[in-house]
Amino acid sequence: MKNIKKPVFFIVFLLIIGFSYTAIFGFKYQYGDIAKTYIKDVSGIRLGIDIQGGVDVTFTPADGYDATEEQLDSVKEVMKVRLASLGISDSNVYVDNSNDRIIVRFPWQSSETDFDPEAAVKELGGTAMLTFREGTDSTTDENGETVPSGTLILNGDDVESATAMYQKKEDGNYEYVVSLKLGSEGAKKFSDATGRLYQDKGQISIWMDNSLISAPAVQAHITTGEAIISGSFETFEDAKALADKINSGALPFSLTTSSFSTISPTLGSGALKAMILGGLIAFGFIALYMIILYRLPGFVAVIGLIGQVTFTLAAISGYFSFMNSSTLTIPGIAGIILSIGMGVDANIITAERIKEELRSGKRLNTALESGYKRAFSAIFDGNLTLILIAIILMGAFGVPDSLFAKMLSFIFRWFGTTTEGTIYSFGFTLTVGAILNFVMGVWASRLMLGSLSKFSIFKNRKLYGGPEK
Repeated sequence: MKNIKKPVFFIVFLLIIGFSYTAIFGFKYQYGDIAKTYIKDVSGIRLGIDIQGGVDVTFTPADGYDATEEQLDSVKEVMKVRLASLGISDSNVYVDNSNDRIIVRFPWQSSETDFDPEAAVKELGGTAMLTFREGTDSTTDENGETVPSGTLILNGDDVESATAMYQKKEDGNYEYVVSLKLGSEGAKKFSDATGRLYQDKGQISIWMDNSLISAPAVQAHITTGEAIISGSFETFEDAKALADKINSGALPFSLTTSSFSTISPTLGSGALKAMILGGLIAFGFIALYMIILYRLPGFVAVIGLIGQVTFTLAAISGYFSFMNSSTLTIPGIAGIILSIGMGVDANIITAERIKEELRSGKRLNTALESGYKRAFSAIFDGNLTLILIAIILMGAFGVPDSLFAKMLSFIFRWFGTTTEGTIYSFGFTLTVGAILNFVMGVWASRLMLGSLSKFSIFKNRKLYGGPEK
């Protein structure tokens, strides 16, 4: 405390307020019609379907078919294509290999008054229609939808397999390709088509339902039933995505809907408004409680809690370049509330320790130093326990690609992936809040209170809950 100078309070205070302002309102620049956003405001936070409203559906292979990981990956690619064709870009598709499940989640916009979620789910789970056609021509059907019109060459039944590969080119370099293997009937049809198209360097387009997924040019007359699609893949994942889509047309099973739920956007937005209002009222009461009961330490704690809340929102919105944005769900909001409660608890422990030190007759500066030192072990133990639990929750209920799901896969792979994103959000906000308890509840509040104690007007021991001396 001796090394903390008077200006420190104002520096920390202004940093917290300035950061909180940019985290809530963002930072945008507009010159004429040109607008650029440097920092997103809180309205840009991605909301979960339990708040925003949306559809959560799980598909499984029909008739108990035991699908392989490759087949499930193919189904995942089909889902992505179909979601895009429905105009749904903000969606999540997960594969649960342990339980042969495909989980699809997508939000339901409040402006979509005529959206039929049941029809969308039925279309998503329908059998994929894969076709190979001469040229890339298309037309419009009676419903106004674009449909392929080129001469049919192959369909999904003619394809035995498609595999992503890395092969050597004629110039000595390597490239990613898709190796295509056809059945006997498919090989004959493909030979006839490539024989016609080879001379003019024509194209063969590949369609998933009514979506064009590739249109390679014919480079040779292929009679063996084995072909290579090359030239447009920057990564192995690009090649694998096309191979998965082609394989999906030859899947030996259909899908059935094992669970399906929708949440109205009106219900979700109503719950969000109620939670925001309730949160503001609760925070106001907590601030009054802390200031009245603990006076100056309580005032400093309130500043720290404001910083904790806005830092948490910033972590969710993607404010920091080293962190991706996260989805906020109702359990995620519960995580914020719980971590704030832990933050209040940390400040109360510290304030009570300071009181005890003052009542024992110690000088103000010594009492502050001892108070923070004695309180830290309890704060550390409580928040560390919270972080460990939150990490387990994120590992158990996170999406398969998340950091903690990968870290703890050696445990939870035996139970299968649940992909309960709502619970993951709870663990995420709880972890961020617990870490911020150390930053705001211990480090920042110590700097601010130590700085204020240097001013003559704040040297009165009663301001810290101690007796007059």
